[in-house]
Amino acid sequence: MGLLDNKTAIVTGSSRGIGAEVAKILAGEGAAVVVNYRQKAPRANKVVADVEAAGGRAVAVGADLTTDEGVQALAGAAMENFGSLDVLVLNASGGMESGMEEGYALKLNRDAQVNMLNAAVPLMKAGSRVVFVTSHQAHFINSVPTMPEYEPVARSKRAGEDALRGLLPNLADKGISLVVVSGDMIEGTVTATLLDRSNPGAIEARRAEAGKLYSVAEFAEVVASMATADVESGHTEYAGGSDYFGKSAE
Repeated sequence: MGLLDNKTAIVTGSSRGIGAEVAKILAGEGAAVVVNYRQKAPRANKVVADVEAAGGRAVAVGADLTTDEGVQALAGAAMENFGSLDVLVLNASGGMESGMEEGYALKLNRDAQVNMLNAAVPLMKAGSRVVFVTSHQAHFINSVPTMPEYEPVARSKRAGEDALRGLLPNLADKGISLVVVSGDMIEGTVTATLLDRSNPGAIEARRAEAGKLYSVAEFAEVVASMATADVESGHTEYAGGSDYFGKSAE
């Protein structure tokens, strides 16, 4: 018996990287998984195929979370395909990409997170869990400086976390819990690659400073574990970057 048998999970931004690995882990625990992508349908379909090959259930859903239509379509897909929504993993983020509109980081990392949660909550029963994925560079931005190239993204993700935490009383009224997972830089992610491109040597420097950086698979295990962890709503789970610990996140 899996920990998530007869449950349904949405994982935003799950066509590759951390999100894809989280989707596979949750499926391995018995959850039916909605795999979300914005543009990369073949990648999302490959994640679904991997889940199904392992005996799990999944569906790929294209949805731009910065639009009302996107968040409604993604939330509705859980009900239409599997009949419930029990776990929402808010993994999608961005802002380092080139050619995006002004204010895109805040639109995705704050506004889309809140809109996705608000679309999902009416479908979730008491006992459901929301997991928000962030970084130490964002979580601790108010007390620990980060690289200038990443600061706008970090502040937008912190704004997203703050906005979600502001909804904790409403979630409590419905019996829904929210957990935040904060990780140090993760080896092999798109953000790390883009950051290293704009600031050559940034990842190597952080690795030397921290002693070790989590891999995508290692961090995904932490994120996925928070879907069923026995922790209080509002809990923050830290992964890596022990030099941050003990510093204020306010």
